[in-house]
Amino acid sequence: MTSTEERPSVPEPVASAHDIAQQNRNYTMFSWSVQGGPLPPVMTGGKGSHFYDGDGQSWLDFSSQLINLNIGHQHPRMLEAIKKQVDTMCFAGPSFATEPRGKLGQKLAEVTGLAKTFFTLGGSEANENAIKIARLVTGRDKIITRYRSYHGATMGSMTASGDPRRWPVEPGVPGVVRAFDPYCYRCPFGKTPDSCGRECVSHIDEIIQMEGPDSIAAILVEGITGSNGLLVPPDDYYLKLRALCDKYGILLITDEVMSGFGRTGKWLATQHYGIKPDIVTCAKGLTSGYMPLGACIVSQPIADYFDTHMLWGGLTYSGHPVCCAAAVENLAIYEDEGLFENALELGAYLGQRLEAMKARYACVGDVRYKGLFSVLELVKDKATKEPLAPFGGTSPEMGQLAAHLRSKHVYAYSRFNFLWVCPPLVVTKEELDAGLDVYEEALALVDATLAGAVAAD
Repeated sequence: MTSTEERPSVPEPVASAHDIAQQNRNYTMFSWSVQGGPLPPVMTGGKGSHFYDGDGQSWLDFSSQLINLNIGHQHPRMLEAIKKQVDTMCFAGPSFATEPRGKLGQKLAEVTGLAKTFFTLGGSEANENAIKIARLVTGRDKIITRYRSYHGATMGSMTASGDPRRWPVEPGVPGVVRAFDPYCYRCPFGKTPDSCGRECVSHIDEIIQMEGPDSIAAILVEGITGSNGLLVPPDDYYLKLRALCDKYGILLITDEVMSGFGRTGKWLATQHYGIKPDIVTCAKGLTSGYMPLGACIVSQPIADYFDTHMLWGGLTYSGHPVCCAAAVENLAIYEDEGLFENALELGAYLGQRLEAMKARYACVGDVRYKGLFSVLELVKDKATKEPLAPFGGTSPEMGQLAAHLRSKHVYAYSRFNFLWVCPPLVVTKEELDAGLDVYEEALALVDATLAGAVAAD
């Protein structure tokens, strides 16, 4: 593991950083943004938990880019594995067997307890194919998903999402039915943990009955909800959801694109809860972002079904040898370097610091965490739980917070009234403390702003 002291010197500033940014703006399009906005930041490299910008400044990466760079920036073993595969064979069509494809498939079966994998290029495609597979196997059409969810940007995956980014592309694909989430801080059923009867599951039972049990192919949920607030479910939620699926012969699909592969300290977030899904989708931490790869991993009964039935799906780059070789090495790095153990150990410490922030700062309404997967939910008033920014929007206070983090070169993911803490799994305690200290500075500024607004009223 690379410590702060062992990091190499920061590279010299890129002389034409502005030109690079302008060229990108002129000739490429950026995700989820108005294209005529400010110039994008320039990134030139990185090492471990840090990356470098076009001005030669080092940033502490507290979001692992898109919560995917689990082994950190520029891990030498990954670079070597990719180079070795490139020298051997860059591409094989999806109908060919290759050594890295077979090795990866076997390893995924071992760590998930499932049977076979269909490879994609990302999480959205993995979810598209999981939905397709569930419909083919069951002969049913409907998919139950949750409102506070995100499953990808392609049409089917976006329709399956509850995220407000689906609104501009609706009506989307037919057959998606949404349910409420296990959101204990803002329980949609008005319950508290001590009064809860797991209505977050029992109301899904009622939805199934109202929609027709024989029409529902699968329930699709994130292992732990990611970009819509990091909702950690009650300990018995998945046991009850698994039992509900078994009751009606419905497949359980868990989207582990963000929560899987060490982020919570285990291969899959659902492994914390003692259940096995019928289908698991993943990407991000599968290669730690070094190569584009997603996977749709299915149980033995589903794999057996396709021994005698056509799998109506295919992708030009399915099982890409360089991507698979990167994933094989990435999974080996997790084990060899004890990164899951680091996620659990530092995750426990992170949880303590987050709880202390909740107690200290008026704007911190709730904190949620599992391993190095965590979020602060920010409010204007702890008593009323009024969000610091509206669902689907932002606020001056959230802008102030984000600006302070940027000024201290801490790269963090914030959205609506949420602020994530998701550093690479190679992060050290010293790096974690350094970033969290900046978070506390930002929270103190927000508290002061809110106090000033109250005084002015």
